[in-house]
Amino acid sequence: MSPSPRPSPLDDAPELCRLGVADLTAHFANRTLSPVEVARACLARAAAINPTYNAFSLIDEDVALAAARESEARWASGAPLSPIDGVPTTIKDIVWVRDWRVRFGTRAMAGVQAAEDAPSVELLRSAGAVFLGLTTTPEFGWKALTDSALTGITRNPWNAQRTPGGSSGGAAVAAATGAGVLHLGTDGGGSIRIPAGFTGIVGHKPTFSRVPAYPASPFGTVAHIGPMARSVADAAAMLEVMSGRDLRDWYQNPLPFLPASPLEPAPLAGLRVGVWSTPPRGSVAPDVAAAFAAALDKLSNAGAILTPVTLPGENLFELFSAHWYPGAAARLAQLDPTNLPLVEAGLREVAEAGAKYSGIDVIAAAGRRANFGAAFDRLLAEHDVIVSPAVALTGFEVGHEVPPGSGMGRWTEWAGFSYPINLAQAPATVVPCGFGADGMPVGLQLIGSRGDDAGVLAVALSFEQLAA
Repeated sequence: MSPSPRPSPLDDAPELCRLGVADLTAHFANRTLSPVEVARACLARAAAINPTYNAFSLIDEDVALAAARESEARWASGAPLSPIDGVPTTIKDIVWVRDWRVRFGTRAMAGVQAAEDAPSVELLRSAGAVFLGLTTTPEFGWKALTDSALTGITRNPWNAQRTPGGSSGGAAVAAATGAGVLHLGTDGGGSIRIPAGFTGIVGHKPTFSRVPAYPASPFGTVAHIGPMARSVADAAAMLEVMSGRDLRDWYQNPLPFLPASPLEPAPLAGLRVGVWSTPPRGSVAPDVAAAFAAALDKLSNAGAILTPVTLPGENLFELFSAHWYPGAAARLAQLDPTNLPLVEAGLREVAEAGAKYSGIDVIAAAGRRANFGAAFDRLLAEHDVIVSPAVALTGFEVGHEVPPGSGMGRWTEWAGFSYPINLAQAPATVVPCGFGADGMPVGLQLIGSRGDDAGVLAVALSFEQLAA
């Protein structure tokens, strides 16, 4: 990967805030570092970056330090709960966390004072993760930016005048700046992968249902929960902990998945790589295309076999809208009608459009999606992975749903490399692959067959090492 044309957001971070899972837990085991020391450093880092970048809606020092002390005692007795015991972790403010008020980025409801953890959070807690706080999201995670009337604008740490993307933008900023190691995001149309690409970190959207979800998302089976981190190995370690069967999630596939961690790099020589270079709408910015081409050269030079591919099916933009818009309508229908004026205008517009879909329309869209998903599975059967740019452009000016002057109307028009993979329910990892002409990060997306999270992450690890 080309050298950064800008200072990295980690440049001014304390050394303790730069360490990954393997280094931290090796120190914990050797008693050369304590989970309490590391938690204090990450809490201080979160407090330091938050006034500028607005990554956190909640930082809870008392909860974090209490968990870190418990972890310290476990490591001292030689009985850690898991390979991530004591590792600082954040949760997106849209997922239930016991005893914290989850606000969903909205003023239209008081939030949920959760009496129980969501399954993913419960799995992380039972593994000994140290929760630092909640990260920012737009209202109900509805768009690929991170700003709301409740928490304000979240900013990209590579350039505070640019967006980090969304809707897991707070998590991405926390990861990029060293305010925690592991970060739980959600992805219903790119909300893990877009901010990963915009901020130069790693994000993984798992195979649908690998990570259990409860309560069920109003956006249905396009919605996923997954890890965000600064390295592929850390994302894989987090995914492994969050994977598991939970009987609260009826949508979950009861069949076991192959382990995602520990992870070994995949051989690139002979790897069958499908190259997807054109999104369903619009075009790829020239500087993003150049970074993508450089990434393809690296893969080719390592012996991968590259073949151009076109996604199967029909109008994927319209098909995704037929799932996402009714989901937005269902979400706002749960609110007190007197509070609807407090909801962002863009989300109200999407919900109003969604309410116009009939039951027949929704069922027909589900059938069309099934045809697309089956064709996508067949395409993946011919390739080990498919690669694409993470996003067709770099992070643009904050406070806008679309790049100013672009003529676009909705975020879905520039996020076309993301939402088709939600429709397909396939695993996808975004890793950094270079920088745009504006000095902002560019990401590479690697997509695999359903169930093959381990395979996709192994290829992502190989590319990460290749690009280092």
